[in-house]
Amino acid sequence: MEFIVEDEVKDLGLKIKALIIENMDNESVNIEYESWRKDKIKDLIEKYKDYDIKNDKVIEGFYTLHQKVNVPRRKNLPASENLIRLLAKREDLVRINKVVDIYNIISIDSKLCLGAHDIDKVSGNVTLKITDGTENFIPLGSEEAKPVNAGEYSFVDGDNDVICWLDIRQVDKTKVTENSKNVIYFVIGNTETSYDELESVANEIISSTTRFCGGKGHIL
Repeated sequence: MEFIVEDEVKDLGLKIKALIIENMDNESVNIEYESWRKDKIKDLIEKYKDYDIKNDKVIEGFYTLHQKVNVPRRKNLPASENLIRLLAKREDLVRINKVVDIYNIISIDSKLCLGAHDIDKVSGNVTLKITDGTENFIPLGSEEAKPVNAGEYSFVDGDNDVICWLDIRQVDKTKVTENSKNVIYFVIGNTETSYDELESVANEIISSTTRFCGGKGHIL
């Protein structure tokens, strides 16, 4: 698989790092992981206790990207903001599986938008591109296709299927499950973040995930 980024997306100010982790065990119970998860969530609740998300430059940087491609602010929260709000509301995170829970925790901590996709369900190469409106998009948790407007940015596979719309919504087709072994991750930043930050988060994903799920990872 190749990951291709079109220049038009880079020109928006979007920053991206991709990484792959292969041969993971996302199914078995790990006592050390449970302790790590509990401690990390406790620390994040404390970190965001008096947090004012409206004054966060990193979060606002994602809305600036959305504005450049004419995506309205209302109901289109960047993935990291959505997770921060859910954590504040519930004082916990919904359990999905180890791989997903790990990168959700890292996303909340870093405020970068992260996504992960089962490589074995991806068709061909993935291109981060400006959409032309012909793409297929069935959002995660939905059975019906949603229209894609021309001029937005999305991750699209070889079947012209959107696997991640902007930095907001992923899909059922490539979602990571307990049976997933090989996963590609996307670490998304904006003009308020540096490539060093993205690389640091990519390395944290690799180290934390391989610690509790095994496998080997590398940055693309």
